[in-house]
Order: sequence, then C-alpha cells, then structure tokens
Amino acid sequence: MSIEDYGGGQWPQSDVLVVTTNDVPGHRVEKVIGEVFGLTVRSRHLGSQIGAGLKSMIGGELKGLTKTLVQTRNQAMERLVEQARARGANAVLAFRFDVTEAADVGTEVCAYGTAVVLARE
Repeated sequence: MSIEDYGGGQWPQSDVLVVTTNDVPGHRVEKVIGEVFGLTVRSRHLGSQIGAGLKSMIGGELKGLTKTLVQTRNQAMERLVEQARARGANAVLAFRFDVTEAADVGTEVCAYGTAVVLARE
C-alpha cells in the first residue's frame, strides 16, 4: 500500500481551510457561521473481520482495517468541507474527529468543527 492509503487531510488547493486550532495566524474571524459536521458509518465485511481476528492472534498491523478507517475519515472530512462551503464558510476552526462503534456492525466517524469566514489582517 502507498502513503495515500495511510494518510488524509486536505489537498493544498482546497477553498475551505480546515485547522485544529482556534485561530489562524495573519487572519481574523469576520463571521462565525456555527458548527458543521460530516458523518459516515462504515461496516466491516466478513473477510476483513476474519482476517483481523487471525492477525490479532499473531500480532501486527491490521492493514485492511487501517485503510478502511483512513477512507472513512477522509469521507467524513469531505462532507464537513461540503457543508461548510454550502453555508458560506471559507474555513473550519477547532476541527476534530469523533469515532465510535455503531451498534456492533460498523464504525461511525464524525468530523466536526466551527465554520467561519476568515479575512487576512
């Protein structure tokens, strides 16, 4: 697997900046739009569950599950950016992920933050 299979985040050309900080150096918040989020739930297929069970007995990384979680987080983040853009934001501050098990059938990933309009100082 390549590095793209294990990483995420924004592409440099994105029109909506997403940061984990509460502010952006050299910018001021002109308008707070409010909370935005992107949510997705992914189920694990039987083959990956069996493979993960076997791998957990001998140790090591569960590469299939890692790749699935990366894809899931990236999808949640894309949905967050779409919602922020649709509401007129050009940035999301205090970005976070929340990951929980969804009724023992999958993983729920929520990307959330505060949509704002930033301007250069």
